[in-house]
Order: sequence, then structure tokens, then C-alpha cells
Amino acid sequence: MSLNSKGSEHSSTRALVTAVHAASVMLDKAACTAKACELIGKAAADGSRFAVFPESFLPGFPLWNGLIRPIDGHSMFRRFADNSVRVDGPEMAAIAEAAAKHRIFVSMGISEVSPHSEGCLWNSNVLISDRGELLNHHRKLVPTFYEKLSWTSGDGAGLKVVSTSIGRIGSLICGENNNPLSRYTLMAQSEQIHTSSYPPVWPFRNPLGAKPYDLSDAIRVRAAAHSFEAKAFTIVSAGFLDEESLAVIASGNAESEAILRACPRSCSMIVGPDGTLRSDIRSDAEGFVHTEIDVAEILEHKQHHDMAGYYNRMDIYSLHVQRARPQPAYFRGDILESENDAFIDGEGMD
Repeated sequence: MSLNSKGSEHSSTRALVTAVHAASVMLDKAACTAKACELIGKAAADGSRFAVFPESFLPGFPLWNGLIRPIDGHSMFRRFADNSVRVDGPEMAAIAEAAAKHRIFVSMGISEVSPHSEGCLWNSNVLISDRGELLNHHRKLVPTFYEKLSWTSGDGAGLKVVSTSIGRIGSLICGENNNPLSRYTLMAQSEQIHTSSYPPVWPFRNPLGAKPYDLSDAIRVRAAAHSFEAKAFTIVSAGFLDEESLAVIASGNAESEAILRACPRSCSMIVGPDGTLRSDIRSDAEGFVHTEIDVAEILEHKQHHDMAGYYNRMDIYSLHVQRARPQPAYFRGDILESENDAFIDGEGMD
């Protein structure tokens, strides 16, 4: 199987796509992987061509960082790091195998371990083809607020839009969907399908009694804004907080449990290139959000506003994006090998 052979031999402007609204098996990468493979098969059985999973689905989102003091979080970080994964590791190979078996594209949120240091983690997203190839590997540029206690900053190597048989796919993670330059970078590559991944809740406590932060409201605003500006379909996949995950995160702390139960839940949905909702909104139960999209619809919308085309003034504005993936050291005389070389079968990416 070659990582250089991307997509599939059949293409159509229409495809059934899926936002997976599901709970992680918190801090258990083996069980998370098995659940992901099962959900991939079920989505494909429903006729879906593309399954989009939540942020850090594997092995779960580190919500405890917003609930306990950093000095009390060392044991949770160790469990989290021990259950984070390598892009070329067996967990991702199993997910790629499931994608190929069921002939479905997969966008998967992972906590990624650096190949250079087991203590260095990234909040990452991988796009896998319906043949099991790694199409793109994006690391969240800036961990949001307390996420910095678990993850380090990513790089621009994954700010890419990939041409596939179902359309041109780009991805951003959670708060990156606030970043105008990141979003425009994908628009400038003619993005047609945008994946947007989120955690199940966002813990918030304000001593002044302000209304709790409603992640679902933020998601709806961000998804509609990007779809309308990019003239793209946005597939939003958010995590779900089940009782098992809540118990692991709270770890017996009654205050943490109370905060988690009071948090407004996240939501999953699919938005069209005119900014309108094209699916139901799933929030309070696990399941799929399915919608048929037609990327041919995008052209008419771009006649009105084409931000990477006629509705831009490229003679006035200029954006430069650094895609180099930094390394901790560069050694003269060594042949540097790509960290993605062994993703499935040892063949390198182009």
C-alpha cells in the first residue's frame, strides 16, 4: 500500500458525510482505538464516505486541567501521556486499516506523542483516505488556555487542503476556528469540506456569577462564519461526556464532578456553504450526524463572495505561511528521515 497514492478511483460531487458525536474511553488508548474502528464500520454501513471524530478522541480530552491545581495534576498527565499515541504507531495503523476495509475517509483527533520526547505532546488531527493512506497530519498551532498544561504548540506543516474523491478537505481544531489567518490559509487552497473538532464541554467558573461559557453557542457561530466566508461545508464533531469519562476526570472530587455536570454540553452538526444548518444538532446523546453534501453547490456561492479569488485584493494583502516542521536538533552529515515514513508500511509521504 503506497502513501503516495491518494484518494480513490471514483469521484462524485455528492457524498454522505458524518460527524461522530461520541465519548472517548477515557485514558485507555486500546479501548478508544477499538471503539473508533467500530464506529468507522457503522458509519460506512450507513453509507457514509467520510467520518469525522472529535478533538483528542484518542485517548480523551484533558478536562482535569480546568478543574484542579496544576501541582495536583501530575498523575493525570502521566496517564494521559502514557495513553497518547504516535502517528506511526499501532493504534493509528488499526484505524487506517478500518478506513481501508470500509472504504471511508476518516478525520481523527488524537493526543500525539513526539518521536523525540515522550513528555512532549501535541493536540493533533489526522486525515486518512478510504484506502488507509495518511493524507494530512495537523498539529494545533496554539493550545487554548489550560490545554497548555498537556500540549505544546504545533506547526504549520498540516495547514493543507487535500484533494480527494469527495472534495478538497481541510481541518482545524477547536479554537483554531477563531483564527482568521489559519482559516484563510485553507480558503486560499480552495477548501470545500472543512472539519472542525471540539471537546465535550469547557469547564467554566466565574465568581461574579456570569453565565457559564456555552461551547455549543461558540461552535454554531464559528461553523456558520467559516462556512459562509469560505463557501465550504463544515463538519463539526464534538466529544460527548458520558458517566464513565466524568468519573475518570473528576477522580472522586465532588466539586469537579459538580462543575462538569453544570457545564453546557458541546454539539455536533454540519453547516452548508451559505452558513445555514444542513443537519440536526446532536448534543445530549452519542450518535451520528449524517448529511449528504454536494460540493458542486459551492460554485454558485463563490459568484457572490470568493475570498481567495475575485473578492480579494492580492495586490494589497499578502499572507506568508511557514510550513516547515521544526526539529529539536539538526545534525550535520546525518540523513534525516520523515517521522511519517512508517505510518503503515514503511513508505514515505510525498
